[in-house]
Amino acid sequence: MAEVSISKQHIFQQKLVDIRRHLHQFPELSHEEFETTAFIRATLEAANIRIASEFNLETGLIAEVGGLQGGPIVALRADIDALPIQEETGLSFASKYGGKMHACGHDFHTAALIGVALLLKEREHELAGSVRLVFQPAEEKAAGAQKVIKTGALKGVRAIYGMHNKPDLPVGTIGIRPGALMAAADGFLVELEGVGSHAAVPETSVDPVVAAAYLVTALQSIVSRNVSPLESAVVSVTRLHTGTAWNIIPEKAILDGTVRTFDAEVRTRVKQRFSDIVTGIASAYGVKASLRWLQGPPSVHNDAALAEAAGQVAKRLGFEVTTPTPSPAGEDFAFYQQEVPGFFAFMGTSGPQEWHHPAFDIDERALTVSALFFTELAVDELSRFAAER
Repeated sequence: MAEVSISKQHIFQQKLVDIRRHLHQFPELSHEEFETTAFIRATLEAANIRIASEFNLETGLIAEVGGLQGGPIVALRADIDALPIQEETGLSFASKYGGKMHACGHDFHTAALIGVALLLKEREHELAGSVRLVFQPAEEKAAGAQKVIKTGALKGVRAIYGMHNKPDLPVGTIGIRPGALMAAADGFLVELEGVGSHAAVPETSVDPVVAAAYLVTALQSIVSRNVSPLESAVVSVTRLHTGTAWNIIPEKAILDGTVRTFDAEVRTRVKQRFSDIVTGIASAYGVKASLRWLQGPPSVHNDAALAEAAGQVAKRLGFEVTTPTPSPAGEDFAFYQQEVPGFFAFMGTSGPQEWHHPAFDIDERALTVSALFFTELAVDELSRFAAER
């Protein structure tokens, strides 16, 4: 693409913009991406790109370009679902569905991967193997990657590549980091059961409110006293539900929230300390406690060799390469990395707001940057893997 005329680049950019804006206007939530899937399918089929129907998904789809017999396979992934957020961008192509919005940029990811598919189709004769294009549903529910894996779509895949837009990086900048890039994202739900009473006679109660208050405070000691300052973890109690009236000590208190870690050993340690503290507080204050641990995706952890190869491609194309700070947000791309080597990049989008904000948007110039980068990366990596055979 870098070698063709400016006019052709402009036409390609406008095509990706049109695709992204269409997707933006018709966002669909996790597991509901039926129209989105149909649009992706129609766009790819119009370019004679094969839909890999053998990998059956209810929403989302997998396509392939290449197909050299016996050649290596690499996979590229984009997520396609939206969020339950009311859009406040004021864009002319804002969401037409109330309470639904592409506030995390998955419309951008999808449009960019369609662009990669189109470019790879033009260069199909150059490919030393096959590129499997994964349009994944339900990333926001951390469920889509596992659905894809269950189809067998990673069978024979040498490596998988993905990306997330990064609003705080300028367009033309690619965040490439070996090792931990995004956090393991777990949740918790704690229920404390005591004995209710009139608030004027607390001695007749077993007060879950007091126990809950101490528990919120005690949980903060996990990060400050059980995690090294050279490591990283987050423990956040985000909701506390209890009580019905000002003069009644309630029977129950319920807390929930999230835990974020980057290291597997730290993740295990934090979970154990969390359980110990819940048990200890419950015993000290005489309440019954139940803990439900909601295990989410592990940390996104980039293969060092894949990250090195990606950096070389980015620099060759003239893009700026930076080593980004790891993000405490979670990403179910990590499940793929448990199956095959994987690399996940941050693509600069010069956005006005962070992910999940109702005024979230991206600079659409990043569409072509992403399409060019992942096309060249796929071509290069297939050649590298073919030479190793």
